[in-house]
Amino acid sequence: MKGKAPLTGYDRVGDFGPAWKDMDHNGCDTRNDILNRDLVDETKSGICRVLTGILHDPYTGKTIDFVRGPHSADVQIDHRVPLANAWQTGAQQLTLLQREQLANDPLNLVAVDGPTNERKSDGDAATWLPPQTSYRCQYVASQVAVKARYHLWVAPAEHDAIARVLASCPVIRVPTPGH
Repeated sequence: MKGKAPLTGYDRVGDFGPAWKDMDHNGCDTRNDILNRDLVDETKSGICRVLTGILHDPYTGKTIDFVRGPHSADVQIDHRVPLANAWQTGAQQLTLLQREQLANDPLNLVAVDGPTNERKSDGDAATWLPPQTSYRCQYVASQVAVKARYHLWVAPAEHDAIARVLASCPVIRVPTPGH
């Protein structure tokens, strides 16, 4: 636990690589991997490109119809640990490859309601938690898992918020890839 570093010199694309790489080399970019994982009743073009599907949004509890095209932003892929927060809490000390892995790590990514994700912006647990309270334990546990995986620290207010949320949770296993 320590204070956040400044965002001085932070450049999302330059520091974390281009968005939605195919880090697992399965032929699909990360955005489509997450849409395939998190949507139900999806239709695809080829093996990867998700065209439609239904999201049961963990942040709001809403059911959202995803349709690729002008309304694609209704469903966004959120970094549970925002990249700016990661930068301020140790990612600037990682290699570019490690930062690209962090930006594309399924453990850190979840398909969510777009407007809610935009309101979250770069907020950490001290400044933003999902409106659906039943998801907060999983959300915060995932943040802890990501920060541990990439050796990132938490700021004091973030630590206190995480501790408050986890204190109200049943025993929860720290998420791992695929679980």
